[in-house]
Amino acid sequence: MRCLVVGHLVRDVIIRGSGIESRVGGGAYYSAATLANFCDVEVLTSVGRDFPENWLAGLRERGIKLHIVPSERSTSYRLRYLDANTRELSLLSVAEEISELPEGNYDVIILNPVAGEIPPETVDEAKRRSPFVAADVQGFIRSPEIGKLRLRGINGTIFEGLKVLHADVSEISLVSGLRPEAVEVLLVSNGSEDGRAYLRGREYTYRPAKVPVEESTGAGDVFLAAFSYFYTQCPFIQALKRAAAFTALFLRHRNFTLSMDEVNGLAMRVAVKPVQFL
Repeated sequence: MRCLVVGHLVRDVIIRGSGIESRVGGGAYYSAATLANFCDVEVLTSVGRDFPENWLAGLRERGIKLHIVPSERSTSYRLRYLDANTRELSLLSVAEEISELPEGNYDVIILNPVAGEIPPETVDEAKRRSPFVAADVQGFIRSPEIGKLRLRGINGTIFEGLKVLHADVSEISLVSGLRPEAVEVLLVSNGSEDGRAYLRGREYTYRPAKVPVEESTGAGDVFLAAFSYFYTQCPFIQALKRAAAFTALFLRHRNFTLSMDEVNGLAMRVAVKPVQFL
């Protein structure tokens, strides 16, 4: 299966207590590394010469093909962790917009921007180029202005016709005019708490399996990619359970190479229930 992930690879500067580290990040990184377990993965991104070559080499070693739009600078965020699930973000620099997709068609395209780098025209092109387009709201509502992270509202009609759309509970409130039935699957996560999922407008709740977590970075990106793959292979509820389990195990181990026996075993502990209306 040929999969394309679109979005900026990021130079993350992580501050936790008195410790500081730099590492590769961004939704495209976490989604691509997840899919590399299952698919032939390509990443369309934009980075500058300031992006460490060994980070790109690490992706290539996973079998991921890179399409790079040249840029003066790479996108970089400073992430200051207050606790395992709370962080303050500041945008330090931003790479070029991504306006054209590579040649050819794809079985799955995941649009996972981090700083507004995917314009509506690219979303429309993705819909023409693949029968399965998934997206994460997060990077569409982030302002590309340098400084403390600012969020902005977005017209949700841009997402109509997608196969899968993911947002967390705070992000979905910034998407106006989007009916759940306008996308095939809408995933609204809430960290370790109960989330919501809609299949063609029908609402379900799901309860993630509880695991010890020291850091939540990448959780939504892994969840979106894992669900997208599993949904090509199995029914909605089974895909949701497996994706939640895969994400929980990623957070526990901070590793993308997971035993599917362990994933399937943990998936049995993920509760999914349809919402009953009176």
